[in-house]
Amino acid sequence: MDSPKENTSLNINSDNVPFWTSYRFLLAILGFLGFVNIYTIRVNMSVAVVCMVNHTALLGTSANPYNTTFNDTSTELEDDICPVNTDSNSAEKSKGKADNGTFLWDKHIQGLILGSFFWGYLMTQVFGGWLSTKFGGRRVWGYNIIIASIASLITPVAANAHYILLIMLRILIGMTTGVSFPAMHTVWGNWAPPMERTKLLSFTYAGTFLGNVVTFPISALLCEYGFGDGWSSVFYIFGVVALLWALVWLFLVTDTPSQHKRISKIERDYIVTSLKSDVFDEHTKVKVPWLSMFTSMPVYAIIVSNISADWGVYTLLTGIPTYMKEVLKFDIAANGLASALPYIGLWILINVFAVLADFVRKKNYLNTTWTRRSFDATGKIIPAILLIGLGYMDCRRPYLAVGLLTLAVSLTGLQYSGFIVNHVDIAPPVAGILFGISNSLAAITGFISPLVTAAVTPNGTQEEWQVVFYISAAVYIFGAIFYFLFASGEIQPWSQKCVSSTEPKVVEVSLKPLMPDSSKV
Repeated sequence: MDSPKENTSLNINSDNVPFWTSYRFLLAILGFLGFVNIYTIRVNMSVAVVCMVNHTALLGTSANPYNTTFNDTSTELEDDICPVNTDSNSAEKSKGKADNGTFLWDKHIQGLILGSFFWGYLMTQVFGGWLSTKFGGRRVWGYNIIIASIASLITPVAANAHYILLIMLRILIGMTTGVSFPAMHTVWGNWAPPMERTKLLSFTYAGTFLGNVVTFPISALLCEYGFGDGWSSVFYIFGVVALLWALVWLFLVTDTPSQHKRISKIERDYIVTSLKSDVFDEHTKVKVPWLSMFTSMPVYAIIVSNISADWGVYTLLTGIPTYMKEVLKFDIAANGLASALPYIGLWILINVFAVLADFVRKKNYLNTTWTRRSFDATGKIIPAILLIGLGYMDCRRPYLAVGLLTLAVSLTGLQYSGFIVNHVDIAPPVAGILFGISNSLAAITGFISPLVTAAVTPNGTQEEWQVVFYISAAVYIFGAIFYFLFASGEIQPWSQKCVSSTEPKVVEVSLKPLMPDSSKV
């Protein structure tokens, strides 16, 4: 069982160490805002592509830009039942910039564009973890987000030139933002005391979903009312904000508490002693135990859980705006707001469950292993059941559908107290590399799932989307079972052996005056 408090050689009581005014909490806030920004420049394409495409010209009708021209009786029946008019929707209203885009990209091309980000994203996960371990996560993350921000700013130019150039630019954005999680994991490996680990890391990574909350409605509004063609302003505004964040991050953050010039002595001593040998600095050499990692079942538990979680996340992340338009018949403004609701709930519950997870560990109700297993399983199985129910919703029950979707996505927040922080539990010195391995493999689902969704939903009917949700539910359940059986919350023996100190030993030398002994003169 985990010790309820970190007993250190300095006898520091954790209750006497400030939290809300501490630099580790400031680090959590800056990391949180960083993930908000990387997700704005990562997710904005999911909304922007809806208004970049000229649906009227592509579907061959000007009367109803949401109607289909396929000779499918189920689609015609659905259009009769749902005449594209749920509250704020009307065909007459659908003549703005958001509904008459520039490009004639079919479903296949849209799937390639949405999935191309992940081609780059998976390339830099392990490499980003290695760079962060060697040079520090602060610089690795900060410099790469500067590049990603610039890439976002030139996205409209690439899109207007050719969609192939747009795909190449999205790959670059994927590569540069791919280092984010491994870099932040490396930083937290040196900054997060064990009994604060879940809430600090979960709060930080919850920024990813607040990024979704911000991106969906703002992108939708910019598509309709932004300057120029509307959709271009999506990439300009989010790119500038992310660039400003990167400069602040590089100015305020250090890789370890010992390097920070303004941290209080009691906080620095508390962090360093609570982590003991887990913290490594310029005098520490880390030898990555590759063979041991790849023969460790707790590592495979994290990998499988990460893959299954990302399949569900990326399917919904890239597909929700299209699902809202095709099945629930929402216009772009209602689409942006409704698409954000699941991530508002997710952002809230991630932090609630993180505090609960640390509470049950601190009180010894559950040890770390069983906390990770139980939270992860609940965060997959219940959403899987809700997604199956969502598949039976159509535009006649739009609010029930949005409610099910919001609840399903929100409850996946339990996973953040499961596998997400588990890398730091089992191998703090190489947590960044380990996260890079699991997340790079999981990122493969990011470009596969949009293509699968596009292939399964050629007509965009409710029955086709039902298949999409069944697939996601099956993947969730498999990941939950595998992780529950093989996960661990304890530091692995191979992790403890991979760290050695290179700090030179201090040899005490007696410096006597080089003078003759007067007694012998």
